[in-house]
Amino acid sequence: MELSREERALYNPAFTAVLCVRAVQGYDKEYAAACPLLVAVTASIMALQPAIREALPRTTGTGLMGWLEANEHVRIEMIRNATVLAAVVRPGLLFALQTDALHYTAAGLIPVPRAVTKAIAEGTQQTRAIQQAALMLGRWLPSTGSLGTVLTLLGVQP
Repeated sequence: MELSREERALYNPAFTAVLCVRAVQGYDKEYAAACPLLVAVTASIMALQPAIREALPRTTGTGLMGWLEANEHVRIEMIRNATVLAAVVRPGLLFALQTDALHYTAAGLIPVPRAVTKAIAEGTQQTRAIQQAALMLGRWLPSTGSLGTVLTLLGVQP
């Protein structure tokens, strides 16, 4: 997957930093614990892909394994795009850490209160949808249990 000029502009480090923060905020809301690095990165990668974003369930109560079986294209999209999008997300994660939007501890990532507002109200419809997807995925991806299992089901490796 090669990124278009518009995609490169959208997927700048400041925006992908916000996505990482959204994923960590979602995890923190659901589990009240430090978020594993892989959850933040995987949630951000998935949120950036329109085909995956559009297929996401309405609630976090939906079983991940059943959802993946019903949406086989998600695995294909992840296999095809995860490496390129990880290269886009990593600078954003670094930016979030450097600007103190996130803190990294031995237990994982912790959102810094008030660094990024919890309300998703600014931006275009597309940027709001991407942020909402990252937030939801931060809550939902770990619900199956082992993150290794989740990554295997998605067809990607850490």
